[in-house]
Amino acid sequence: MGALLVLIGLTIWRLYFAPTPPRIVMVRGEVMGTTYTVKVVAQTREQQSDASEAALAQTVKEALDAVDRSMSTYKPDSELSRFNNGPAAQDAKLSGGLVDVLTVAFDVHDRSDGAFDVTVGPLVERWGFGATGEMTEVPTQADLDTLRGRLGHEHLSFDASASTLRKDADDLRVDLSAIAKGYGVDQAAEALHAAGWDDFLVEVGGEVRVSGKTEAGRAWRLAVEKPSATDRTIFEVIELEDRALATSGDYRNFTLVDGTRYSHTIDPTTGRPVTHELASVSVVADTCAEADALATALNVMGPQRGLALAEREGLPALFLIGAPEDLEARATEAWLQRRVK
Repeated sequence: MGALLVLIGLTIWRLYFAPTPPRIVMVRGEVMGTTYTVKVVAQTREQQSDASEAALAQTVKEALDAVDRSMSTYKPDSELSRFNNGPAAQDAKLSGGLVDVLTVAFDVHDRSDGAFDVTVGPLVERWGFGATGEMTEVPTQADLDTLRGRLGHEHLSFDASASTLRKDADDLRVDLSAIAKGYGVDQAAEALHAAGWDDFLVEVGGEVRVSGKTEAGRAWRLAVEKPSATDRTIFEVIELEDRALATSGDYRNFTLVDGTRYSHTIDPTTGRPVTHELASVSVVADTCAEADALATALNVMGPQRGLALAEREGLPALFLIGAPEDLEARATEAWLQRRVK
């Protein structure tokens, strides 16, 4: 009888008082025309409960949906669409989210000598990579000159302190697709912090931000894909804590017209798809919005100019150049310090 009471006591202690081993709780969903995955390290029984998982999923969804409602160019009632469809020469009052994103966008535009440009959307459309469908006819230089004359940050007046944005032409459009996903990742991460989660990974459409450590108490390990239109294999792995990673490349997004391949990466300074051999570039930054914008800018700049900027600024960046079967990797010293040997 005594042994049975001891056994029952041990069972009760294990159920209610013994330390709970941490485990990963994961939620998935769709937003911004892509998918998202969130992994959190649940440390307690309460965090590992069904109710906690449901609350976690709702927290993430609300944060991402809010960004989509504000910055989508596909939703006619989004804040960004209302600005794009609104009149010129008037100050539009912006939400805090748009102020945050445009602050990063204008900063990266200046740092990259105009390689990152949120007004490039009409050029993207004209080359067949927007919502209007595939390109059937290659634009002439006259077409491009006309479009470029109506584009550029010089046609926007942004006042972050007053939270206002003005355009000087009715048909000017702002497209945040090269930074909004990254900002969505950041917003989901901030929402998780506010809800009491310390250790997690947030991924939206391949852009990632991590906080703290894994359930094993180690830094998060993130894989960079080998750029290939057909296979999904790992090129290398890096370790990160409390940082973000974004990758930009055209190896899955291009079009063929009369046998000629055109990249979806458009250089705002020429109005044409890039022709360099950079397959992908990955960048680490403090926020995913900055990493997202920088990856796009460096991809536009190409392996020489992009690498020079990354080295000058001490950015952790990896450039993969050439065809999948004959890749050349160039990495900054800051990137090499994070590489898993």
